[in-house]
Amino acid sequence: MGRKLPTTPRSRIKNALRQMWLRSRERAACLKAATNHCERCGRKQSKAKDRDPSLTVDKLQVHHKDGINWDGVVDLVIERLLHHPSRLESVCKECHDTEHNQQQAKDPF
Repeated sequence: MGRKLPTTPRSRIKNALRQMWLRSRERAACLKAATNHCERCGRKQSKAKDRDPSLTVDKLQVHHKDGINWDGVVDLVIERLLHHPSRLESVCKECHDTEHNQQQAKDPF
């Protein structure tokens, strides 16, 4: 077996973010608002397999009108959350709370 990397691979981060998106309330709200119809051609999402395929689609997708810069999103997650282990420390809950309370006092916004 190969050696594990000290950091999470970018492909794993992207997959986790994609799974979060697929389960998101925002995505579900978009589909609900469109009443499970394609907003461009009007075809309805079908759950029945014997329906006329020209009138239905198997599964609707949600499109980001402004696009998604996946590399930028992954970069941001790595920069702000998944620091290299050398930039992390293990602390008890009380010390961690104290650290964040001190940071909030310095910058309340």
